Amino acid sequence: VCSARRPSRRAAAAARTSRTWPRYNPPAAPAPRSSARSSRRPAARCTLWPPCPRPPRTPAPRAPPAARSVASAPRDPPPRTARPVLTFTGRCRLRCLLGAVRVLGFTVEPHQPPLPVLSPPTHCALSLEALPAAHTDRVMARFRPGCAVLLLEHLDTALTRFLLSFPPLCRLFQPPFRRVPPGAAAAHGPRRPDGGTAHSDTETDPDVAAELALLAAVGIVPCGPERGLMLSDSATGALSQLLRVEDEGVPVIMVCGPKSIGKSTFNRYLINLLLNHLPSVEYMECDIGQTEFTPPGCVSLSTVTEPFLGPPFTHQRTPRKMVYYGQSSCEQDTERYIDVVKYVFSSYRKEVPLVINTMGWVKGEGLLLLTDMIRLLSPTHVVQMDVYDWKAMAPLTPESVRVAPGLYTKGQQQGKGKRMDLSAAESWKCSEGEEDASAPDYKLLYVHPEFPGAGAAGEASILRDMSILGYLGQLQPPDVPSVLPLHSIVPYQVPFNAVALRVIHTDVAPSNIMYAVNASWVGLCRIPDEIRCQSAGPVLLTQTPICDCLGFGIVRGVDMEKHLYHILTPVPPQSLRVVNCLLLGNIAVPNCIFVSQEGIEGEIPYVTSEYNYSILGSGKLRKRKCFKQRESTLQCDDT
Repeated sequence: VCSARRPSRRAAAAARTSRTWPRYNPPAAPAPRSSARSSRRPAARCTLWPPCPRPPRTPAPRAPPAARSVASAPRDPPPRTARPVLTFTGRCRLRCLLGAVRVLGFTVEPHQPPLPVLSPPTHCALSLEALPAAHTDRVMARFRPGCAVLLLEHLDTALTRFLLSFPPLCRLFQPPFRRVPPGAAAAHGPRRPDGGTAHSDTETDPDVAAELALLAAVGIVPCGPERGLMLSDSATGALSQLLRVEDEGVPVIMVCGPKSIGKSTFNRYLINLLLNHLPSVEYMECDIGQTEFTPPGCVSLSTVTEPFLGPPFTHQRTPRKMVYYGQSSCEQDTERYIDVVKYVFSSYRKEVPLVINTMGWVKGEGLLLLTDMIRLLSPTHVVQMDVYDWKAMAPLTPESVRVAPGLYTKGQQQGKGKRMDLSAAESWKCSEGEEDASAPDYKLLYVHPEFPGAGAAGEASILRDMSILGYLGQLQPPDVPSVLPLHSIVPYQVPFNAVALRVIHTDVAPSNIMYAVNASWVGLCRIPDEIRCQSAGPVLLTQTPICDCLGFGIVRGVDMEKHLYHILTPVPPQSLRVVNCLLLGNIAVPNCIFVSQEGIEGEIPYVTSEYNYSILGSGKLRKRKCFKQRESTLQCDDT
């Protein structure tokens, strides 16, 4: 059994000085930090064999892990039948040495650099699938056809260390522990690395046990194929058609469907497939509740150049265009949502394929809003994901969209819809030479997924908090092996009159605005108007602007004497120089940031356990969608 030690985590001392907003006083260069070398975990070289029965033979003595890697293979394989697919949970750094493998649609070959692969139990487990080699050289001739040799290394980054530092997330990349009764443990056999028990002779084989132990030391635990992504025939056919369309032109692909149906997983697989043939793919995020590359509450347009092999909180990045909507649902202000989508879509240039992700709100006004988006964005292909009985939503055929009324647009039958103001209605009119917006022409592809959405994803609010934590992980310096608590990082100082302030989701009295801003999640935005304020007080906007968002931050404190905001943000200084607006929405800072950080002594600010929810008005108002408002039958008597 291979033993592995965790990397050393010596804290590196760093001399820090206070930072000021770059527009007024650029921060000084950070003082050099002392480096600390950490011991590395052993790497595992894994060979994926094709399914081929072999007669049992006496296993040869195994060499130490440093000299011989797991399942490293001459012509004769280990004395067991191995599958060409390895489904696992955990995290590792993947490099292909020989052959080729496919993971979440992306093909990994020997000429590519190592890729981080993260497969937490909160989502579908990733699978490594061996592919037949296009060219067989002298080295590959020693192996069976369809074989791949991989180098798996322990993945330890600043992001993973930051996420695992919170007690609720300490087992984030480990499989869920399954309790076994004491009397059943001996009857079922020895325990596996994932917390279960071995039920077959194959799992109790010494070679297999050593392989599982070394893989666990690297950071991954094999699991059953049912935990991984299982593409249905309809999904495979739709992906094949979209790849053929990419060869013919520049498609605009819109993926829609109800909640927890697997839209995000399908988008990741599709984009990774396209990256096998293209240098980049455009991705437009219209689902403000479950975003892919940004914290929640955003509509964004991103240029994807690298495969993303993990859930959203593992690959937070700055998009090419982003607007902070400020809420996880657009039901309260659908008109502003449409304006935001139009503003972001205007930055798309039809040079590379575009994949559009939509919300899971497909009933009632949500379906009408989706009809408006189809007319507005003019996709060439619409991928509709739904169950076989079509209970969630009706088929979005071009004919039905052409005649059906939208929320703000009318179909050819002049159905009812909400009325916009005159300026908004004029912007919806087609210019000369364009086709009628109510008559979209696209190809509809049906996909009936057979995988359970995002696996054991749990509540959507938990995934939103994970995205925020993944974004804040960018504050961790990559060269420091220990985790720096957020309260130990020096924030920026922003004068009140340097930025405008706006609360998006509700009306707040000017006398209470600072209470709302303190300890809040804010969007760092840029408005075209210049901020001019003679006094030192805060600048308040009367309307919510639709403007570029450059990043996010936490208002750590408000200094009323010096008229300063203290903001903690990973946005680089060159981008902060143009920030002149702070937008406060309905996206909250995760609770673990307040209560679970290391090094907190004394009373925790902004947190209390003495709160009585029985007081009238203390709870949060929630919209009841299941009740329909009855039409009033009362008539007014004018006499």
